[in-house]
Order: sequence, then C-alpha cells, then structure tokens
Amino acid sequence: MLVIHGTIVTWGSPNRLLPDHAILIDDGVIRALGPTDDLRRQYPQQETLDARGQLVMPGNICAHTHFYGAYARGIAIPGDAPKNFPEILRRLWWPLDKALDKDAVRLSALVSLVDAVKHGTTTLIDHHASPNCIDGSLDIIAQAVNQAGLRAVLCYEVTDRDGMDKAHAGIVENLRFMRASQREPRVRGTFGLHASLTLGDDVLRACADAHAGGFHIHVAEHEADEDDSLRRSGQRVVQRLQAFGIWNDSTIAAHCVHINDQERDLLREKGVWVTHQPRSNMNNAVGAMAFDTFMAQGMKVCLGNDGFSNNMWAEWKAAYLLHKVTHRDPRRADGYAVAAIAQRNNAALAQVFFPEKRIGQLTEGAQADMIFVDYHPFTPLTVDNLPWHILFGFEASMVTTTIVDGVVLMRDRQLLTLDEAAIAAEALALAPGVWERYTLNAKAVL
Repeated sequence: MLVIHGTIVTWGSPNRLLPDHAILIDDGVIRALGPTDDLRRQYPQQETLDARGQLVMPGNICAHTHFYGAYARGIAIPGDAPKNFPEILRRLWWPLDKALDKDAVRLSALVSLVDAVKHGTTTLIDHHASPNCIDGSLDIIAQAVNQAGLRAVLCYEVTDRDGMDKAHAGIVENLRFMRASQREPRVRGTFGLHASLTLGDDVLRACADAHAGGFHIHVAEHEADEDDSLRRSGQRVVQRLQAFGIWNDSTIAAHCVHINDQERDLLREKGVWVTHQPRSNMNNAVGAMAFDTFMAQGMKVCLGNDGFSNNMWAEWKAAYLLHKVTHRDPRRADGYAVAAIAQRNNAALAQVFFPEKRIGQLTEGAQADMIFVDYHPFTPLTVDNLPWHILFGFEASMVTTTIVDGVVLMRDRQLLTLDEAAIAAEALALAPGVWERYTLNAKAVL
C-alpha cells in the first residue's frame, strides 16, 4: 500500500516534518518514504490510501494500563466515598477484579481496544487482574488484541491478598503466557506483580525463583506502600524489592510517586523503566512524582494512563499541567520533556518487548504503525513547536485513520476490525451481573 499526500511527522532522530510525502508499506514495514509524486511514479501499480494533507504520525503508545478496569465506569461504591487510595483499592478495585469472569475479561479488553483504535493508540502495555479467572485470562485478552489488530504487552498481577493458591496460579499464568507469546507478531508477555504492599516475602521469592527477566509492578503510588514495606522489612519499597532481584533493564515500575533520592538512584542504576500516569494520580489524590528531577537525572520515564481512556494526548496535557500547579512553577514539565517521554521513551520501552521491530517512528525499516490526524494549524507548525501544537491544539476526535503493521484498523473514523456497537451492547448486557458481584464484594469489606 502507498499512503499518499500526507504531512509526515517521522519522530525519528532527528524528527522531520515532510509535507506532501508518501509512505510505501510492504509486509507491515515502511519500505520507502519520499515526495508523493516521486513514489507514485516509482510504484504506479500500488494500491493507494490518500491522507488528503492530514498529519501522518506514528501511533501513540501507552506504557501502563489496566483493561480490566473498564467496568468501573459509572459504578456506585457502597457507603461513604473512599477517603484515600488504600480505601479505593479495598473498596473499588479489589472487589471489582474479583467480580470478573471470562466474559467480563474479554469484554473489558474489547471495549478498551475500541477506545484505543479510535484514539490512535496502537501499542499498549497492560497489567491484568481477575483473581476468580486467572488460568487462561491472558489468552482471552490476547485474542481480543489480535481481533482488534493492535499491539500489546500483557501480564497477570501476582498478589497474595487472595491467598497463596491464587498467588501461585498468577505465577503460572505469567510464565505460561510469556512462553506462548514469544513468537507472536503483535502480542508479547512479561511478568506482572501488584505492589510490595500485597506481596509477602514467600511470594516474592517464588516469583524471583521462577523468572529471571523483567517485571511490571506498581511502586510507591501512595505512602501506604512505603509504610508497609518498612513494617515488613525495615526497608523502603525499592530496597526491599531489590533484595529479591526485581530490578533490571526490562522491569517497569509504575508511578514511583513517593520514592526518595536513594530509591531513585537505585532504579536509575538498574536501568528500570518508570511510568507516569498523571490523570490517575490526580484522580486518586496520591500526589505527583518528581518528574523534573527524574528527567534531569536521565531516568527512563514513560507515559501511561492506568486504565483511563486511551486518549494519550489527554495524558500529555495532564502531565504538562500537573507539575506546574503542584510546584506553582510554570517552567515544570516542559513540553519537550513531555514529548520525550510519550514518544521517544515509550517507543524504546515497546522495543524491549519487540526487539526485532522498530516502533514509534515513520522511517524506512520501521513498522507501519501510524495514524492520520485531521489538524489544520492557524499558526506555523514546525518540528520545534510540534509538542505545543499537540498540547494546546490536538484533540482525540482529530484521529481519522489508524494503521498497525500496515493493516488499516480505522479509516475515516470507521472501525474496520471491531464492531463497536455490538461490543458495547454485549458489554452493557454483561454489566449488571458484574456490578452485582462487585457490590456484594464491596459490602463485605465495609
């Protein structure tokens, strides 16, 4: 396929903005990039897809999400509103994940993937929990990802909060899926852990003994994680997990809002990927990570959404604003820094799991994961000011076309691989049962 008449944003090194250019795609890979007239002369027989002057950009990447949270939308939490994050866990998320069966796991993934295609998010790193549906749960999600045509990294959240049998079942699910997905073209696995505060020493030791690679874990999202670790071990979270060999250059540490300087130094030394989820942090009132310090010290900070909508530009904007208001300093979270984590760092993290592919740029030899954006600037748009156009001008509704591995998943805002209306109807029919089970679980902890 030949994509023609696009204003190409390469996000390569260096980034380039190329008006009226074309992209030749073959076998899911970008084979050539050049002026539209030149490539049309060279490849006159190729099927064409006309971008009609729209921006053609790499698809967005989400570094940390939770598909399983989809059924939380609009849910009524019994009793008074939770007053802090530990109560949110005990009274919303843990009763909800216990309410998920196979159908709910599948539908929560599908509605999240519809959202991703519509918002131009082409690669997602998910962190799953369904303690009453562990075995094969990652296969269910992988099937949904393949049906959508997107790219994803999946794991199961190991925890001992539901007992040792389920903790070991989570270990088995991670190991099984990592082996099964090694050669999958668009789905890979990693090893999920919930957080230090729900992992005893025995389970951590079992995980470390079972797996020598990277992990995906929440770290110090709230002070409660640090307090629990100090009670258990006399060490803060990062040092405690270091003792079990959790940290390496393919491990993802989500949040890291309340780590201290020593913990930050250790994560940087080990090459750990740290993901920032500003909308979630604001919603849960947990605080703001030391973003500018992390960036100044060269940490590998990435951008996730923690299960919020897959509109990653909304996450850009939240990150840009959160640190300014937190510190009352408009210089915080500079637009270049936000672009760096969302684009360059997220792409580098995705390639940890897809090392044979080049993701997150539109250059020759890269995967053909791209979106068309119907943005018409009324001030000059350049490579240098692109981050601020995204922050102040882009809206998710401007995504008109989504392509992964050269396959068109949405064209002119029409989904081609997923039936949105049918998925929404099936999810809606399932919701009363999920909510009823959730409510029983939530009342039990009041």
